[in-house]
Amino acid sequence: MMNPVASDLLLRVEDLHKCFDDHVVLAGVGLEVPRGSLFTVLGPSGAGKSVFLKCLVDVLRPDAGRISFDGRPLNFNDSAARAEFRRRCSFLFQGNALFDSLTALENVALPLEQTTDLADLEIRERSLEALRQLELESYSGHYPSQLSGGMQKRLALARAIVTRPELVFFDEPTAGLDPLRRNAVFAMIAKYQRQFGFTALIVTHDVLEALCASDRVALLDQGRICFVGPPAEFAASTHPVVCGFRDSAAALASTLASIRRGENIPSHDL
Repeated sequence: MMNPVASDLLLRVEDLHKCFDDHVVLAGVGLEVPRGSLFTVLGPSGAGKSVFLKCLVDVLRPDAGRISFDGRPLNFNDSAARAEFRRRCSFLFQGNALFDSLTALENVALPLEQTTDLADLEIRERSLEALRQLELESYSGHYPSQLSGGMQKRLALARAIVTRPELVFFDEPTAGLDPLRRNAVFAMIAKYQRQFGFTALIVTHDVLEALCASDRVALLDQGRICFVGPPAEFAASTHPVVCGFRDSAAALASTLASIRRGENIPSHDL
């Protein structure tokens, strides 16, 4: 019989390592993602978040470590396990990765055409349903360039969920967006994650939005996870690495106040 605790975990990562020549990016990352959760991995630029995500989705092969999905190890030599993983998961790319030459409907239909044996009519019906669920049905014939930035993000999510995945990976979904649009993207993810019931794993450096939207957060720093827990615990943590990342805006305000008072700020503090 399966352990009830283990069955609540959809994704388990153990001691994951990845190097590029002599540069260590991941130095033993471990993580457990509960089924049905909205889980965010935070970290500064260059912390290894995107490399971590690419190792999970089989874009990069880790040097060492173990990844298990729904209790089944994802051995790189087990093609059946990897194929099942890809069938049950989806990925929302940082820049949406929409095809400009395809209409909204064609963009959404593409994963079904590539990964299923569904008839053309069923593919069309499921694609239209995904657009309808994200309030884009009336734009099915539009090209991405004819849609606003927020609509493009929703279109990318429609494409990600059309295969009815159990786990959706989000790579820096708010990169390059202003604060209002960042809020809208996190609200969109939270809304549809709860509506459709998939597990969401997000990597981002947007602290405030992640703390508001997530069930659990982790902090990746220098290739290791240094915190995992609920947002409230992250907000209250006194761990020096957590404080340094979480309170960077407050630290900047303090530094600027000192500069305005004419105080000498050591160069290494700037």
